[in-house]
Parts: sequence; C-alpha cells; structure tokens
Amino acid sequence: MAVTFTEWVRTRTDDELVTLLRARPDLGTPSPSTLRSLAARAASRTSTERAVAHLDAGTLQVLESLLALSDGGPPVGAARIAAALGAPDAVGPVARVLDDARDAALVWDDGDGVHPSPGLEEVLGPYPAGLGPARDGDGPTVDVAALSPAARQVLDALTWGPPVGVVPPEGSAARVAVDGLVTDGLLARSDTRHVLLPRDVGLALRGGRTHRTPDLDPPRPAGTVVPDATVDAEAAGAALEIVRQVAHVVVAWDDTPPSTLRAGGLAVRDLRRTARLLETDEATAATVVELAASAGLVADDGDAPASYVPTTRADGWEEAEDADRWATLATAWRRSRRTPWQVGTRDEKGTVRAPLSADLQRPWVPRLREQVLAVLAAQPGVALGVDDVLEVLRWRSPRAVPPEAAVAGLLREAALLGVTGAGVLSSPGRAVLAAGDDPGEEDLAEAMRTVFPEEVHEFLLQGDLTGIVPGRPGPELARLIDQAAEVESRGAATTVRFTTGSVTRALDHGRSGEDLLAEIAQRSAVPVPQPLEYLVKDTARRHEALRVGSAQSYVRTADPATLAGLADDPRLASLGLVRLAPTVLAASVPAAELHEVLRERGLLSALEGPDGRPLGRVRRGARLDRDAWSRRRGGGSVRGMTDAGRRELVARIRGTSRGGTSASAGSPDPGASPAGAEPGFGSVPGPGRGGNAASPFGEGVGVGRAVREPGDVQAELSEALRDGRTVWVELVGGSGALERRELRPMRLEGGRLRALDPVREAELTIAVHRIASVQPTD
Repeated sequence: MAVTFTEWVRTRTDDELVTLLRARPDLGTPSPSTLRSLAARAASRTSTERAVAHLDAGTLQVLESLLALSDGGPPVGAARIAAALGAPDAVGPVARVLDDARDAALVWDDGDGVHPSPGLEEVLGPYPAGLGPARDGDGPTVDVAALSPAARQVLDALTWGPPVGVVPPEGSAARVAVDGLVTDGLLARSDTRHVLLPRDVGLALRGGRTHRTPDLDPPRPAGTVVPDATVDAEAAGAALEIVRQVAHVVVAWDDTPPSTLRAGGLAVRDLRRTARLLETDEATAATVVELAASAGLVADDGDAPASYVPTTRADGWEEAEDADRWATLATAWRRSRRTPWQVGTRDEKGTVRAPLSADLQRPWVPRLREQVLAVLAAQPGVALGVDDVLEVLRWRSPRAVPPEAAVAGLLREAALLGVTGAGVLSSPGRAVLAAGDDPGEEDLAEAMRTVFPEEVHEFLLQGDLTGIVPGRPGPELARLIDQAAEVESRGAATTVRFTTGSVTRALDHGRSGEDLLAEIAQRSAVPVPQPLEYLVKDTARRHEALRVGSAQSYVRTADPATLAGLADDPRLASLGLVRLAPTVLAASVPAAELHEVLRERGLLSALEGPDGRPLGRVRRGARLDRDAWSRRRGGGSVRGMTDAGRRELVARIRGTSRGGTSASAGSPDPGASPAGAEPGFGSVPGPGRGGNAASPFGEGVGVGRAVREPGDVQAELSEALRDGRTVWVELVGGSGALERRELRPMRLEGGRLRALDPVREAELTIAVHRIASVQPTD
C-alpha cells in the first residue's frame, strides 16, 4: 500500500481522480502536469483552505479529532474518532464523513486506517480541538485527586483550550502551582513567559475526549409552524405585488427615464421618486429596480447623458401573463449576483452605494442564496427568522459564516418575490431552489399558477367614479386599471377610482376617448355610470384640443413634387415620415440617418442646422441594443469543468505521468512505465521527458529521481520537510549559473523555502521559482 500522501494519490483510479477534481475544482486550474503535481497542489495551504472553508461543523470535528489522535503516527479508524467525539454509536456517520474527506483528498488511507493530508494540520492550526502539541514518548500519569487545588485550577483553565498559558508572577500561589506542574511533566515551557499543556495530558484530563460535545448533526431551530395554504396564499400575493411594482417602474421610466450618475447607478432623488410611485420604502424600491435590471427590463441606454430606459425585452414581458412575468423575475433573481440590501451603505472610500451601481456586484451571492433556501427547505412548514437561518449556516460553514445583513437581505428579497410566504419556503420557492443555476421559466411559471387565485375579467362600476375588482384581475383588466384608474385599496377585492389624471394617463398611452369608454363598458358587469361617461368624454375633448409631438429630423424642399410619395413608401416606414406641410416632412430618426437614406434613394440632399445654414457630414451614432445589457453585466452563472473535461484531464495526466503524450486512462502504452509510474519513480526520463544527459547530478546517478516540474518540486520539498530529511537542490545562483547543494528544508511557505545547509552550517532562504530540480539524497 501507499506509504505517503503523494503515492496514495498516484494509486487513485480514474473515477476517484474525477471525483477529487469535482470536489476541489481548483486542482484542475491550471491543469497539473503530473499526478505528483496534482498531489502537491492538493496538499498546498491555499487549496486545502479552499476545501476546508465550507465544511460543516461535524466534518471539522472529525478532522480535528483525526489530527489530534494521529499526530503523524499510526492511522486512526472511524470507531476511535467516534469514541473521542463522545459519540461511540456514531461510527457510521463518522465513516461517511471520512469517505467524503477521502474523496476530497483531505485524508488518505494506507489500508489500516486514515491519515490527515499534509496540508490539513497547517490549515486547522497547531492546536487541533484546542489540544497542545504532542511529545515524544509516554508522559506521566495524571492523578487529578493528588493535585493541589491551585494546580487543578491551572489545569482546568487549559484543559479545553487554548492550551497556552501565561506564567504567573514570581512568588504567587499560581506560580508555585505552575512550577510544580512543570517539574511533574504535566506542563511544558514554550518560553520564559508561556507554558503549554501537552496533548497526552489534555486528553487524559478530558477523559480521552477531543471535544466537549459531538456536533455531527445540523441544528433544527423550533421556528413557528405555518399551514401550507397560508404559505402559498402569502407567496401568491407577494408575487402579484412584485410583478405590479416592476411593471410600474417600466411604465414610469418609459415616460420619464431617470438619469445615470456619473459613477454609475441611480440617484437618490430618483430612488425616492420611485419609492413614492410604488408607495413603499426606499429599500423595497431599490430591490424592485435591481430586479427589473437583472431581468433585463431596464438598462442604461449608453447615451450622453445616460439614462435608464426600458429594454426591448420589456415589450414582450408587459404583454405576458402574471405567472410568466413572475417566472422571468424569479429566474433573474436566482442567477443574480447583486446585493440590493447594501444600497445606502458606504464603501471603503466613504461613498454611498447607489442602486444599479457596479459596486453592488458580489460573486458569492448565488451560492449564499442557495444555502439560505436550502435551510428553509430542510424544515418545510416552519417559519424561520434571520437568527434561525444564521444558526444553521454557522453549523454548515463555521469557517465562512455569512454576514447577518446578507442573510437578512436575501430572506427579505425571497419574501418580496413570493419565494417564501410567512417565512416558509413556498411551493414556487421549492421549484426555484430545485431548478439550480439554470431554472426553466416555464416550470417556474407553472409552479406559480398552481397557487395563484382565479382570475376575474370584470369589475363592478359605481356612480361615485369607483369600481370594485372582486379578485385577481386578468391581464386585460389589470392593464386597463393600471392605465385608466387609481388603486385606492388592495386585498381580497381591489377598489379603484377614475379621476381626470388617470383618464389623461390612459389617453397619453394612445387611447381615444371612444376606445377607452368601449373597453370600460366591455369589462364592466353593469352599464357605465353617467358620471364616468361624462368624465371620459370631457377629458378626451380637452386632451385633443392641443397636440404636441416630437421629431428628430426633417426634410424640406422648394418643390412639393420632390417629396411626393416618400411618406407613403413602405420601404421608408422605419423612418417614421410624417407630412407637416406640402414641402416639409418630419422623421423619427436622426438627421444623419435620414440624409443617408435619401442619398440611397437618389435624392441629392444637404444637411442644415436649426438656423438653416448648411453643415458638414454628420457621423451617425450606433443605435442602442437594449438587450445587450445581459452581455455587458455578465450576471449569468459561471459554469465549471464538466465530468467529461475532468476525465480528459485525468487521461492527459496519466499520459504525462507514464512518459507518453497520448496514453489514455485504462490503456497503458506497452512500452511505457508501469501504470501510475512517474518520472523519478522507477523510470529514467530521456530527452523530452524531463531527463538531460548532461545533468549536473551525473549520468546514471539517480537521474530518474530528480524532479523538475514546479508541482513535483513542491511535493518533494514538502515530503522532505515532513520527514526531516535532506535533498539535493539544483538552484539558480546570483550569477545565473546552476548550483547544487544539499539542504534540509525547515519551512516552505509563500513561495519561499527556508533551509539548513549542513555542510556550511548556515541557513538560507530561496525563492521556489529559482529551484531547477530536487533529488532525494537517499
């Protein structure tokens, strides 16, 4: 069996290596050249920290117990770890934890038990589980009953960690107790001011336990039980409200686009104006506009000065059903990396963060969002608050606890969106969680349809210019109400009121008075009351009395025949030509574009300014691609390497390790080294395979054991450091020439090697990139 971590990695099967790369994606980027390089990377501090960062508390307890019990000695089994945790009946769960850790190369086995990986102790610290350093040989027996009260007090303070204590002042009772414990071998001096509780003494005082209590299972906060019907009803109401609010933002910004700040984002005054429009607070308004932008419904138009305007995608979204519109918003939220809860806070420079600004982008948001939803899904029907969710998340990743503000913000967004209802994950919310990083809008829309109340398509008009909608309005009725009425109250039934302002708003959207009255009559369960009919007709008469329009350019001529037929030509429909006079046409496109199109039609035209003076050629600006926001924002999920890519990488590493260039996993080249052999392990590399006939190590003298790949060099130095042995190091000297020295590694960190030269009896520090090769002295 394997006797070192590196050799254990080399003996892994292709499937096991694929599992390792899946558990620790950073090991495959950039691609390691050999299995030895892969092992060195897996044992490095940086990679191990990444692998450990999101381990749960139970897994960390198991790994800490393993470190404390093994200490570089014989392997440890699951039963011994379970007993040390105080859970002798949990051998099965501990064994499963070790299996997962083995898949991630955080532990390795030699057939008799499990060893911690070389980088694990460096990451978890020198005092695993709060236990002090181990010492050679057996320590004295701890007889607690024979200790003095002062000595017991000192040991009690150090028993459960940290195991480091400050030496009391000279002449005090505590100092006498500490000196006695040092004399008896129960404490060890680390320096003149500190003492250490040895590991064997700490374990004896703990009764062989490594932790006070086992923490193998996640906590289950009590919360509040909420019926499913209530949850889905709350979620449906929230979903309808968020769809309505986003629709209002789209319509309002289409009429009056807010300006973009010079540094990017929405100005405070525009956020307050939006909050007043939505009749909500600024925090909710910020979430709504962020959601609209994430869904691609509004975007920066890129003009000078820039404004936020609805995109072409908003045209189709406004015509869709409520469930489909909600699904678009939910899909965007599931993928979003935005942090709307940070709006109004200040960054490191003291600048206030604005909505829609680039400073609100965080790559960890999708992962945290999934974790929060998973906590809610683990306790269906139970309402959990921010503290409850944080309690579970602290257990799931104690080394990377998310900030409370982020958890609270995500829970608030989930409630606003209808992903949760009354603090419980709703049926549509479970669909959002199950969809992962690539949710299908159709599936989410269908999940929301099942909880939406039935639609109504009529309202009851009354003589006081009000109307009652007895339920959820259908798309056509909802659109009519949004354009032509003001909502006075919402609930099981919605009360609306028609006013001069609301009717004017409908007329501003292109409706005529007759069309508006006809649609109101069609949607009313009773005849249109006379006061409402008078209101619409009177407002329409005054609305049509004076007309204001806009045009970007015009074309004029002295001869009316020149313009004959241009306004009615279907090929020029995109220009928006309108005849203002026999010799004047207005257009809806810039002057430069109109000028070029007329030139293409064979009409020789000249550009002129507002004062009639001729201008030079004007460069036509590019039109805004309003769907390009998604490509600019880069808000999509980042996909990692697939299993097929991992298998290809493993095959490539196998081929390199065997000295070939095209060897595939499971099909060794008959002329290659034995399966799993690498240069330096039973094979002598030739030219092009890491060997060199003119090697300074001497021809045929251990040439096959000299390693030159950066990962292999790191691995060889790490093993020599762990074993306390010397190696031959070929390094680039100050003059650029290669030097060969025998060194004993003492510390390897931050890309630098601190080593002892036994021949010169001197210490030196070398940058690892200056080391050309390493060869064991034996």
